[in-house]
Amino acid sequence: MTDVTRDWYDHYMMPNYAPAKMIPVRGEGSRMWDQDGREYIDFAGGIAVNALGHAHPRLIAALTEQASKLWHTANVFATEPALRLAKTLTERTFADKVFFSNSGAEANEAALKLARRYAFDHYGEKKDRIIAFESAFHGRTLLTVTAGGQPDYRKGFGPLPGAIEHLPFNDISSLETAIDDRVCAVIVEPVQGEGGVIAADPAFMKAIRALCDKHQALMIVDEVQTGVGRTGRLYAYEWFDITPDIMTTAKGIGGGFPIAATLSTSGVAESLKVGTHGSTWGGNPIGCAVASVVLDIVDEPTFLQGVIERRQIFEEGLMAIAERYGVFKEVRGKGLLIGCALAEDWHGKARDFLQAAQNEGVFILVAGASVLRFAPSLIIPSEDILEGLNRLDRAVASVCASADAQTEKRAAAV
Repeated sequence: MTDVTRDWYDHYMMPNYAPAKMIPVRGEGSRMWDQDGREYIDFAGGIAVNALGHAHPRLIAALTEQASKLWHTANVFATEPALRLAKTLTERTFADKVFFSNSGAEANEAALKLARRYAFDHYGEKKDRIIAFESAFHGRTLLTVTAGGQPDYRKGFGPLPGAIEHLPFNDISSLETAIDDRVCAVIVEPVQGEGGVIAADPAFMKAIRALCDKHQALMIVDEVQTGVGRTGRLYAYEWFDITPDIMTTAKGIGGGFPIAATLSTSGVAESLKVGTHGSTWGGNPIGCAVASVVLDIVDEPTFLQGVIERRQIFEEGLMAIAERYGVFKEVRGKGLLIGCALAEDWHGKARDFLQAAQNEGVFILVAGASVLRFAPSLIIPSEDILEGLNRLDRAVASVCASADAQTEKRAAAV
């Protein structure tokens, strides 16, 4: 068989990604290896997807067992794995009903369509406004990218769906001014991931809930990145003492297998009558079987407490790096969704740190040009955290040394 090289990407793939020059071929726990056998510590987690790390034995067992039975039927049949997973999700959340799909974007697309349809059914076609927030990210379909609050992601894809407006995140005053009886839904992330790993204020979330109740609008909580234990609760809405009308979940729920779900109360779900929405692969038996095991593992008090304890180790280590080099001004986020906002002198250089970290053998993420993001396995061993932080320390030192050298070179040229 011909050896695969990174050059193949440039030859055969559409150029909408800029993947690393190395190619990972194997993962175990919180470590990965590339084609050359080099080892890396994974602080990225597939962008908050690999909730239980790589090659978790219980997930492998669930996948292979189901794969030997039934792969796919489409939704002309209800399957046992899908029904079991739906039952589990409704028992462990606020929701009464579940719709399965394959990705966070699809789950959010379904949520927004459901909200519009519910408003149409109960209040008529004029109640169609959707309130979203600046810097939000909800997916890449035309509807979800419009709901997202990042203009660069929408540029060049018009005309865009209408009646979607963006307000400043965590700004209650703007919210109170904007919401009226024409609003059908407010969609919000408990922690803005792509937008800089910024947690919602509890008062802000409560204000959304109260204003939605006042104006007969639905509160949609996008838990694609924050759900399934990521913040130290099964779902992050639990931190805010509020109950959404609709919630979306993806990423971590499959532990690496593509699966997503849109959850809602019974009254809202009634608007998705037969034929109003669908998904060919939604509720795939293999994905549902894997997701059921993920939830069984994650939704335990000791497991969730472990997420909070690991957060503490990360935070202490990152603050120590900040003190040594002065590169971070803030460590933020919730649980194991962590953001390091770069100090002013380092604004715009997040990818320099990402590349340096990879060179030192640790994978991290960015959230914009000035925030480093970490979303590791929720069961990453403490020794892997500490070793990864040591590698990150070396990476930060190398970026600082390079910057100092460039400064000296410029000074010498004057």
